[in-house]
Amino acid sequence: MDTPLREPTFLILTALAVGPMHGYGLIGEVAALSDNRVSLRPGTLYGALDRLVDAGLVEVDGEEVVDGRLRRYYRLSPGGEATLSAETERLRRNVEAATSRLSARTRAARPITPRTAGGLA
Repeated sequence: MDTPLREPTFLILTALAVGPMHGYGLIGEVAALSDNRVSLRPGTLYGALDRLVDAGLVEVDGEEVVDGRLRRYYRLSPGGEATLSAETERLRRNVEAATSRLSARTRAARPITPRTAGGLA
């Protein structure tokens, strides 16, 4: 999978960076990471997880039955870790460039106030 990653994919990989999680745990973690801007529906999440497993970025970590329902856990694969690391570095460089340019813009936009001479006229 190439970078740049779509934001939901980036957030799923970021959530899995701390350890294995099941689908509904991922939904909550993605919401928390994005300050509730990204809300994944179960069908969307599981479709994304299937694609990430197929791409080798995520692996199935195990399964258990809870309240009569199968709960599947996912973990970040070594390839997923490398992809997340590369994307994080790409985003960091973009943030540095934008911050630098905004700082330069702010400095250039400051009005120059004339100084009055403090002497005798």
